[in-house]
Amino acid sequence: MMAHHRLASTPDTVRFGMFDAAFDPVLAVNSGDSVTVECVSGGPEVMPSAGSPYAIPPALQAIHDSDPPRIGPHILTGPIAIAGAEPGDLLEVRIEAIEPNNDWGYCAVRPLAGTIPEDFPDRYVSHIAVDAQRGVCKPDWGPELPLAPFFGTMGVAPPAKYGRLSSREPREHGGNMDNKELVAGSTLYLPVWVPGANFSVGDGHGRQGDGEVCVNALEMGLTGTFTFVLHKAADIAPFAWPRAETPTHDIVMGFNEDLDLAMKQALRNMIDFITARSALTRVQAYQFCSLAVDFRVTQTVNGEKGVHALLQKGLLF
Repeated sequence: MMAHHRLASTPDTVRFGMFDAAFDPVLAVNSGDSVTVECVSGGPEVMPSAGSPYAIPPALQAIHDSDPPRIGPHILTGPIAIAGAEPGDLLEVRIEAIEPNNDWGYCAVRPLAGTIPEDFPDRYVSHIAVDAQRGVCKPDWGPELPLAPFFGTMGVAPPAKYGRLSSREPREHGGNMDNKELVAGSTLYLPVWVPGANFSVGDGHGRQGDGEVCVNALEMGLTGTFTFVLHKAADIAPFAWPRAETPTHDIVMGFNEDLDLAMKQALRNMIDFITARSALTRVQAYQFCSLAVDFRVTQTVNGEKGVHALLQKGLLF
């Protein structure tokens, strides 16, 4: 029987900026179970100052007060183990719902980071009001914008040979993909690298433009509900990189520190996707990509840059 679980972000259930195959899970579930995860966002350096109209959520303050070890920028809740998952399997993550759990977020520029750090050498942090009921946010310096919440970082444990990784760079285990297409109603597919898969989530974004050029989106606390479905290796084609689908599109991704190479990887992954699901040859699939697939810059700020390819459903299959 499928079960529903709830997981809060506490000093005992989060890792600050780290993925590691050696991390023990904080929750174990079965395939078909769903989990509601209450995520928080932001280190002490981007919190509102005293006298600000914005309050630091108690759960986030408790994590700060615990002074956890930190490598990368994201507070990740998990890992969540899925019973029976083994290397070579595929984890389907259905993103059922995403809701803001805070009335503000932030967007920051910091030295030596971003797409054009040479133009913006000074730290600049904006705290941005969020009206979840109306579904909008508004920086005090600019126009009101609609919310489009998603989690910038979702991933399983990486291959054990990598050891401890910063959460900054997206890789074959997923992680900091910053793909704004992954809203509620979409599905993420991740290759499994360790027993249990060990899924973690965080880096809530209230909205983001493709590229995420200044380093941050609207960074904020989000609560997400996920259903986990395990596909065994014997029942699937070999699969080595994250992919996703929305109600309207199939999506594959490419990551590399060189944006040109990220584009090439996304293109090759889409050619593989098309040829595995049709009678097209590779050269025909290459031409089809040029005719019908949209390639977008996911982000240019995470060390490993991202490109995602969108194939509209119904054009080919």
